[in-house]
Amino acid sequence: MSILTAMNRTLLIIKPDAVKRNLIGTILKQIVDAGFRIVGMKMVWLTKERGETFYEIHKGKDFYNWLVDFISSGPIVACCLQFPNAPTKLREVVGATDPKKAAHGTVRNLYGTSVGENVVHASAPDEDPHHEIQFFFMEEELFDHS
Repeated sequence: MSILTAMNRTLLIIKPDAVKRNLIGTILKQIVDAGFRIVGMKMVWLTKERGETFYEIHKGKDFYNWLVDFISSGPIVACCLQFPNAPTKLREVVGATDPKKAAHGTVRNLYGTSVGENVVHASAPDEDPHHEIQFFFMEEELFDHS
């Protein structure tokens, strides 16, 4: 993968609360309407062990165990998205972690119910979106829309 492609890709997870509330299509429409292209997508149910591995960056924080239990509590939809400066742009579209503090019209503002049940995970630009993408997808499962 080229460095340009890596900077233009990010990961979105539609979390179990949103899947349970049948918001998959609604959230994806908002993401696509913002200009993102879906280059990979799958529905999975993470085991607790896979949840621990995914959220390892948060290990030791007071919310870690709750987060792992929540992400492994039901099916999720993992999406690899493509857009210029994708990680930063996606965080703008989904809004702040706390739905009450998220900008009006963002995904979390519209559909989140709490800081924990905020319907989506979006890779943080300063962490490693490429690593998170690789957690869910092999390169041959992704399609370039450049």
